[in-house]
Amino acid sequence: MSDQVSTSAASRLASRIPWAYIARRILAAIPTMLAIITVAFFLMRAAPGNPYSVDRKLPPEVEANMRASLGLDKPIHEQYLEYLGNVVTGDLGPSMKNKDKTVTELLAEGLPVSLTIGAFAISIALVVGIGLGVAAAVRQNSAADYSAMGLAMVGISIPTFVTGPLLSLIFGLWLSWFAVAGLDLGRMSFYNLTLPIITLALPQIAIISRLMRASMIEVLRSNYIRTARAKGLSERRILMRHAVPAAVLPVVSYLGPAIVGVITGSVVVERVFGLPGIGQSFVDGAMTRDYTRVMGTVILYGGLIIIFNLIADILYAILDPKVRYE
Repeated sequence: MSDQVSTSAASRLASRIPWAYIARRILAAIPTMLAIITVAFFLMRAAPGNPYSVDRKLPPEVEANMRASLGLDKPIHEQYLEYLGNVVTGDLGPSMKNKDKTVTELLAEGLPVSLTIGAFAISIALVVGIGLGVAAAVRQNSAADYSAMGLAMVGISIPTFVTGPLLSLIFGLWLSWFAVAGLDLGRMSFYNLTLPIITLALPQIAIISRLMRASMIEVLRSNYIRTARAKGLSERRILMRHAVPAAVLPVVSYLGPAIVGVITGSVVVERVFGLPGIGQSFVDGAMTRDYTRVMGTVILYGGLIIIFNLIADILYAILDPKVRYE
């Protein structure tokens, strides 16, 4: 009997997944990624300098030989077509500054760090933001409501490049609770990741709490909530079984932009805290004009953003039966 119930639930869940919509989004992602690659490629080539002009001035003959070894002496359209062909086959090329490593190897080294702080940051933002939003909506126009929304406005207003150093100053230098910068890979703990995770999570907590509060207030005023109260259901059951599942849908739809915010914010946070993530790799590549390294990071960021936005849309369709993607 339990097997039949689980099979039936699985079939209902599968029926809610918009497979045709997913296929169209995947096809639409191809020209999107092509546009991202094209714009990033020509912007990098248009920037002043080159990988061999940022350290010390080389003799013209030596620089010409080094440019020729990486194909930089070819016409720009030939470089573009050659790079595009390599990307299609999954080859992001060698790093122009780290001769002993490929771009794929560099990204593979930094991706676990970025994914770790990003996953923890968005998880904390969802839990805390939803909790604050529900508490503020239930106690609307109270001191708790004004306090929570006031803190949310502060969290939205202060950028991460201010929050990060401030947290390092207070909890790192003054209180000595956490390391100021760097990641101790040998300790196998998240001790040094605490401040970067909090820095990334704070703006998203603020946005999610405000979004949840507005949605929750609207749901609590709906007719079916009044009916549930008239039937004598407890306030806790009304909140957990009826109000919160309905009010959380706008938060689910915001998950895509939230994850994008965490991904782009990690560039600043990793730089501030000295973490060896892909954000740090991107900044180092831009500073040293490492074309292939920057291009690889841009492609990875673009792919992650497209994927997470699609996942958020699918979750929204699964949670809300009224939503149908044609």
